[in-house]
Amino acid sequence: MTALDPALLSRVLARALRRGGDFADVFFENRLTQAFKLQDGLIRDASSTVIRGAGVRVVVGQRAGFAYSDDLDEAALLRAAEAASLIARDGRAHDAAVDLAPVRAPALYREHAGEPADSARYVELLGRADVAARAFDPRVVAVNAFVTDELQDVQIASSDGRVVTDRRPLVLLGVQVVARDGAQRENGYIGDGGRTNIAVFDTVTPESLGREAARIATVKLGAREAPAGEMPVVIGPGGGGVLLHEAVGHGLEADFNRKGTSLYAGRVGERVASDLVTVVDDGDLPGERGTIAVDDEGTPGAHKVLVENGILRGYMQDRLNARLMGVASTGSGRRESYRALPQPRMCNTFMPAGDSSPDEIVGSIERGLFATSFSGGQVEISKGDFVFMIAEGYLIEGGKITAPVRGATLIGNGPDAMTKVVMVGHDARLSHRSYTCGKGGQRVPVGVGIPTVKLSSCTVGGTGRG
Repeated sequence: MTALDPALLSRVLARALRRGGDFADVFFENRLTQAFKLQDGLIRDASSTVIRGAGVRVVVGQRAGFAYSDDLDEAALLRAAEAASLIARDGRAHDAAVDLAPVRAPALYREHAGEPADSARYVELLGRADVAARAFDPRVVAVNAFVTDELQDVQIASSDGRVVTDRRPLVLLGVQVVARDGAQRENGYIGDGGRTNIAVFDTVTPESLGREAARIATVKLGAREAPAGEMPVVIGPGGGGVLLHEAVGHGLEADFNRKGTSLYAGRVGERVASDLVTVVDDGDLPGERGTIAVDDEGTPGAHKVLVENGILRGYMQDRLNARLMGVASTGSGRRESYRALPQPRMCNTFMPAGDSSPDEIVGSIERGLFATSFSGGQVEISKGDFVFMIAEGYLIEGGKITAPVRGATLIGNGPDAMTKVVMVGHDARLSHRSYTCGKGGQRVPVGVGIPTVKLSSCTVGGTGRG
């Protein structure tokens, strides 16, 4: 089952609004996921999972009544609508039927056959990654790899008369490598995929991913202790966009700003960053991991300019927060599944290209740090303070990238860091790694990207001498 009868959806919406409400919607989901894991050269886990159900929401002002059901019989769906109605009731009876008209979602994904590939195909991909990683360097002692192939069919019906369906593929092949030299052990990870099908790994081969994961792990075996102190920092293209996503992007989500808990609250039209900084969130980039033809409220995933040449232009809006703030939804209402309410969330968040070459940027620094990618961190939304662990980093000495470092962290404040952007490279790109964003107990796939960027100064945490 990949969709519900529109006539049934109309009756569910009418029941949801029987005690009043500003609007109501139904989110139906059917998701099939195939997953395989390899460890020590053997397939250790294989699973096939189906998630199917529908959530009903009724919104009254700032409140939302919500109920869901994995039973898709009409009686069960009407009970869910009744429960949502009771939670959100405002005393205004609404017995009129809801007439639904279909809306076509944009075509942004590579076509998916609708059926999982043969199991042997997944096993072959993992085996090829394992062989390539082990052959890269004799110091590779362990390889773990996984592949997931997901197809999510969604249908969103709203009391404003719209019903839209969207078929969303999502594939990912990830490889983790452990390398050892004496007592020292280091790991490297790489993942790739997107809103496409398993055929993408004919181009982005398992061998290339295995070798890259092995390269990251073995490079770190010869790394120096990271320096500590205040110094210029260069953020590498692609994966360095995690810093932008975490330290800036979350602060631009509408709910934090409507409630006044973000440092960006009430600052639309003000300067919040260097004039070299533009920040964009895109839901409509074909094939990218965070792309959504329509969001989980049925609004097209749009191109949103959040910061333009350092000036704050707006926030990422879902339908509820947009209504309360007197603006339009930006197609940013996302949810983990039919069991959850939508929230304003990022899709593919990135900084467009600037005018400098990467060589010019690195060459402008006598001593500093080059952060290629990040492995995690923490951000306090209300203050913008962050701590990020650098997964792959290098010293910059005399205008050149030199020795790799280990144990480095970046410590700072997101809005403050954006004022210290003094050079932006012309090499902007999105990273195709396996980024998944958490918020409010929900996780959704996202994309990140950035060109090579120079921060005039940032605090680096490490155990070496600065």
